[in-house]
Amino acid sequence: LESAIQKRVVNDAETLQAFARTAVEQAAMGDGIALIRAHRAAAASELDELVRIDQRVYARKLSVETRSMSVRMGKKFAEMGAEVIGAPLLKAWLERIACGKTPGCYPVSLAVNFAVQGLPARDAFVVHQYGVASMILSAALRLMKISHVDTQRVLYQLDTGADAACELGALGGEFGQRRGQFAEQAFGRGQRRFGFGHAFVHAGALFDARLDLFL
Repeated sequence: LESAIQKRVVNDAETLQAFARTAVEQAAMGDGIALIRAHRAAAASELDELVRIDQRVYARKLSVETRSMSVRMGKKFAEMGAEVIGAPLLKAWLERIACGKTPGCYPVSLAVNFAVQGLPARDAFVVHQYGVASMILSAALRLMKISHVDTQRVLYQLDTGADAACELGALGGEFGQRRGQFAEQAFGRGQRRFGFGHAFVHAGALFDARLDLFL
């Protein structure tokens, strides 16, 4: 975001919303799909599958900064979950991270945490997407001239448009052909809502998706 502001790509609420929408879209097509698959693996106590997914998530982080941020957040989240919840799978997951057998990326650690508590994958997905949006908007308050009301308005707009995410999940391996349509529909123009405030997403098709292309 800082570079986008410096280059005047982002300079007001409208361009900030477009920037954040793109980030949320990319998160849904990458880490979001991995999170759903990792939740399935965690629910089945498939630790080796979690490691495989985690390694592929890490490999898809193109910059050192994004890899470092995801790993730091994932490890801390796993540590907190192991201490607070104490589920055996969380402890085993943390051990794999600690001994260097897996990076411990944030979306996978988030999925494991939700799964061991019996919380659905859709809740984890919404928490992840909300985190992407709120991180950008919080940074915007520090980096540019914009009010809290503006950022809340942007967040409200990003809160809508679950239809596009549903379509992405339902298409699975065909999403590359429909990516332009996904962008045109945009998070912010749909009829249905992610329900960030209630940690619920009307996006059932995401969880019946063909995820093999990503994984």
